[in-house]
Amino acid sequence: MAPWRSAYKIHLLTDADEVTFLLTSGGHNAGIISEPGHPHRSYRQRTQRQGERYLDPDTWLQKTPEQQGSWWPAWREWLAAHSSGKVAPPGLGSERYAPLEDAPGSYVRQP
Repeated sequence: MAPWRSAYKIHLLTDADEVTFLLTSGGHNAGIISEPGHPHRSYRQRTQRQGERYLDPDTWLQKTPEQQGSWWPAWREWLAAHSSGKVAPPGLGSERYAPLEDAPGSYVRQP
């Protein structure tokens, strides 16, 4: 688990066109696994674009509104906005991804 203020330093370490930082309530595990509909959860999310003034962590926390609920829908929206669309998965046993062996695999039988 990384203290969020340490993870927030990514703003100072990248030259990406934008950085979206999202902070959840509930601690490391609870914050990650809090599915939509889970009570008493919230998150804060802000995108900083290249050239915008840097906000230190405390200012970011003060200026970024708290959103009630799970962060999962916001993540889904972010992924959709930054993805090129759905792609069919490769077929099992295709020429490119030939099976190594029959299921369940020898690793299952290793002591």
